[in-house]
Amino acid sequence: MIDPADPDALTRMLRRHRVELKHSLGQNFIVDAGIRDRIAEAAGISPDDDVLEVGAGAGGLTVALASRARRVTAVELDRRLIPVLKEISEGLDNVEVVESDILAFDASSAFPGGGYIVAGNIPYNLTGALIRKLLDREPRPRRMSLVVQKEVAERWTATSGASLATVAVQVFATARLLFTIPASAFMPPPRVDSACVVLEVREHPAVDIPNLDAFFRLVEAVFQFRRKQLGGALGRISGIGSTNAGARLREAGIDPERRAQTLDLHEWEILYRAFNGEPGR
Repeated sequence: MIDPADPDALTRMLRRHRVELKHSLGQNFIVDAGIRDRIAEAAGISPDDDVLEVGAGAGGLTVALASRARRVTAVELDRRLIPVLKEISEGLDNVEVVESDILAFDASSAFPGGGYIVAGNIPYNLTGALIRKLLDREPRPRRMSLVVQKEVAERWTATSGASLATVAVQVFATARLLFTIPASAFMPPPRVDSACVVLEVREHPAVDIPNLDAFFRLVEAVFQFRRKQLGGALGRISGIGSTNAGARLREAGIDPERRAQTLDLHEWEILYRAFNGEPGR
């Protein structure tokens, strides 16, 4: 079997299928078998587990996941890579190759019981949307082992909510940055280093808010004004003006001169209740 984590073998295979990698699709494939296996190990897969692989690419990680899992659903957007994936997974009866945009893929139908594991080398431009897609709705996965931009991994594991995606991660999961991955481990090498992050999905969201859609809409709106102080941002969002918004924030125990990226989850919950009329609990 061809090992797509071998750079020479990968180059020959892509050339044979006349595939040129596209930077616009975030196509940076892992060509270090040791790191590839560490990523698969980090997912904590048992022989009874079903796995959703995001952005399967040329199948480098697919092979390592298949050797550990009961079933791997390998989702790939680029139709040029589907024949490559099928060639790599030939003889692996537990691998299903699916041509789809992961943001349109119906995970609830593929894994109706939930409890599945997500793994993948995530295109940097999809991290925020993908987290919301996979964690916002039940049935949720129980664990995610993802390769993301190192800066993103550091934000996800920070104590404050540095971005909308960070807040979403922390609401639904606990995140651990396991190890960094140098750009040289990929072909072609990206401009920045990456990291492997494991998200252990919570049984229940970390904020006690019935309407999570409304909560995230407010969080997203506040981050549109991330360079502004909270009082000014919420004054515009709520339409009550910065003075009244500042007073409401002070009453809730939050300094209106702070900015969105400094808030922790508990403070986001307090802020939401203060501006959506829900009483504290």
